[in-house]
Amino acid sequence: MQRLHKNESGQIALETAIILIAFIVVASVFAFTILSAGSASTERGEQAISAGLEGVQSSMMTRGAIIARDTADDGAVNTIVFTVSLAGGGDPVDLTAGTGPVVIGYRDATQVVNSVDWTVEWLVRNTGDTGNLLEAGELAEITVDLADNTDGAITLGTNTAFTLEIKPPTGGVLQINRTTPAAISAVTELH
Repeated sequence: MQRLHKNESGQIALETAIILIAFIVVASVFAFTILSAGSASTERGEQAISAGLEGVQSSMMTRGAIIARDTADDGAVNTIVFTVSLAGGGDPVDLTAGTGPVVIGYRDATQVVNSVDWTVEWLVRNTGDTGNLLEAGELAEITVDLADNTDGAITLGTNTAFTLEIKPPTGGVLQINRTTPAAISAVTELH
């Protein structure tokens, strides 16, 4: 019996192999967990990037001057006129006035109106285009009516800082921040 137990050198190698296999299995489980978490994190990152790009792609930008008009000759701004186009590579924006998805809001230090009345006139259209979508290469002149608004008249007098927010259904909000001058003419360019 003693002769059988004298040579146990093979058992140490077998025990070592079993321990190494156990470490490899545990390491594989941890590696799988870490890789799974990494790919889930990458997916969330891609979704955030896509949402950010969608938010920017349909953004509009102003072109040219922002004009204030005193149509009632009462020393106050009654309408604000500006021209918009799509930002480079943006998706088309529906500019159907009144019923369309674009909302224009007004605010200053004393008044906030979330939706003001506005109209659109097309200055530059793509050949054969008759729809209300603002597309690449097109210019639309928007006239915001402050005096005859469904939520009540907005009083915009002299030396007043105000903000117009043009909010399309997707994409970035276009903010126009201006201050009226000390004297308002029939037509005044706002700086």
